[in-house]
Amino acid sequence: MSSSQFAITKLFRYFLQAIRGTQSDFTTGSLRKAIFMLSIPMIMEMMMESVFAVVDIAYVSRVSVNAVATIGLTESVITLVYAVAIGLSMAATAVVARRVGEKDLSGAREAAVQAIVLGVLVSLAVGIAGFLYAEEILAIMGAEPDLIAEGSGYTRWLLGGNITIMLLFMINAIFRGAGDASMAMWTLFLSNGLNIILDPIFIFGLGPVPEYGVMGAAIATNIGRGTAVIFQFLVLIFGWSRIRITLRSWVLNLKVMWNLVRVSLGGIAQFLIGTSSWVFLMRLMSEFGAEILAGYTIAIRVLMFTLMPAWGMSNAAATLVGQNLGARKPDRAEASVWKTGKYNAVFMLAVSVVYLIFAPEIIGFFSQAVPVVESGALCLRIITAGYLFYAYGMVVTQAFNGSGDTRTPTRINLVAFWLFQLPFAYVASQTLEMGPMGVFLAITLAEVLLSVLAVVAFRKGKWKTFQV
Repeated sequence: MSSSQFAITKLFRYFLQAIRGTQSDFTTGSLRKAIFMLSIPMIMEMMMESVFAVVDIAYVSRVSVNAVATIGLTESVITLVYAVAIGLSMAATAVVARRVGEKDLSGAREAAVQAIVLGVLVSLAVGIAGFLYAEEILAIMGAEPDLIAEGSGYTRWLLGGNITIMLLFMINAIFRGAGDASMAMWTLFLSNGLNIILDPIFIFGLGPVPEYGVMGAAIATNIGRGTAVIFQFLVLIFGWSRIRITLRSWVLNLKVMWNLVRVSLGGIAQFLIGTSSWVFLMRLMSEFGAEILAGYTIAIRVLMFTLMPAWGMSNAAATLVGQNLGARKPDRAEASVWKTGKYNAVFMLAVSVVYLIFAPEIIGFFSQAVPVVESGALCLRIITAGYLFYAYGMVVTQAFNGSGDTRTPTRINLVAFWLFQLPFAYVASQTLEMGPMGVFLAITLAEVLLSVLAVVAFRKGKWKTFQV
């Protein structure tokens, strides 16, 4: 066997080990192998999420322009729920990873239970409000009466069933913190695989299932995610991951819960800043009409196709930082971040070239309307121009979160999004009359600024001494 054949065989063996989840302690051994073993299932997990996002919008775009715009407006609101879910899940990953690095599996299990309880409480409050006030939420976002009439069912189902989103995020974060990235991957495969199958059935109707239109997309999403959450609980109950939860585990521990809340507050604030900024940008885009808004919505969905795998690598960095800090190996934690950032930069640079060249053709796959294609293509090209910077920015930001230091990224987001992006977007698009281009430029420049600030702060090294 030649050296190249041996290398390919070895790589394939590692790939199989990664998706099977045969290794969950990443505080020793080859750092390159650790990054590979964590990144592969996380990348595949995020790829599946992004594939669903693209397939979902492809189905909905066959319903109407209003249907696509409804998804854009609703998701700009549901991202506020994502912000809370991601903030809590960041805390869960950081605390569980730290306990695992310390070889304290009992503490990791205790943190997992408290995280799940917190997620349920928050999602119930959001679900009741979303179910009761779906029409009012769309109206606040600037939707026209005909759009509200067509799309309120989608908003009601998606917000009302947000508990499936919350628990899916939360439990997968627990899996990642424990190093069981493959289990999180299989959960997303189940969830989004079901979504892809059920989407056309509930949107267009099949057999006894009536045609629900855009609302059918939300129904399919709830069923898919709900099924995956049931699977997650089975994994935790039967001990198929490193964390096993029994009936005796369901005991409230206010000290552990408060520690999770304390860590998550920075994460929640961090993502609320980013997502509320996105809500404002979506509100600005709605001023340019449903077709321009639809182009922007499609472009963002397409961008997620590549951002999700990049986030997968970033999540790997968070787990490596958490576990290695728990094992008192801060230098190994730092080295993992720079290596992961380099791999992410290579990937993002390759992707940006494709988008810059083929933007109109990519958007044209989802819609033939000229204004939609022009708006979406312009959005793709401008945002991906900053991908190389963002590759490092997202990895470094997740490294902070993995250490439990969610406050530093919060401050950085505050500067990049609220103090820079929002004023720039408004002035450029409205005062300078640049239209949608002003909004797209604001997105790119803000991400570049965020990346530079994150790298500068990371090099100071204060995150190495953060306690969770």
